[in-house]
Amino acid sequence: MKLDTIVTQPVIASERFDLRPLLASDAGLIELNVSDARVAMYTSSIPHPLPPGTTEALIARATADDRVEDFWAMDGRKSDRDEVMGVISLTRMDRNQSEFDYWVAPAYWNTGVASAAVSALIEANPQKCNTFFASVFQDNAVSARVLTNCGFQYLGDAESFSVARGAKVPTWTYSYRLSQ
Repeated sequence: MKLDTIVTQPVIASERFDLRPLLASDAGLIELNVSDARVAMYTSSIPHPLPPGTTEALIARATADDRVEDFWAMDGRKSDRDEVMGVISLTRMDRNQSEFDYWVAPAYWNTGVASAAVSALIEANPQKCNTFFASVFQDNAVSARVLTNCGFQYLGDAESFSVARGAKVPTWTYSYRLSQ
């Protein structure tokens, strides 16, 4: 085992919930939510229907010592909400950059959970990066608003393959640069 590749992942507190590393016990709630076509269709990597073992593979990847992507559960227990209201991740990129991905359980749509999670990760900056990136499908204006409300700037149009849709989907790309 290479000790220099182990990355510790902090718990990040926000007012209504905590962002904490994924646990094996999260599998049921994650699977329940990402099995919903409405969630899968707005992501690039979640298949629909969800094949057996997908959630367990995600948790194994999220807890691997040599991971390049950190995942946090949006844990709402401190405000009597679900243990997994959604999942947010940061992927390490070169040149001190990280890329955001997130999904929120339908029960928590339009409640500010996504904006609070993105803001908390920007403020904590656990990967010590200078710039954050994120892309959203152009038919997901709500996620675009989450990013712009958190201070992200529009960079341009692109496209990304959606596993659930089985097709390339137009995207909007955004960046957030920390003050130097």
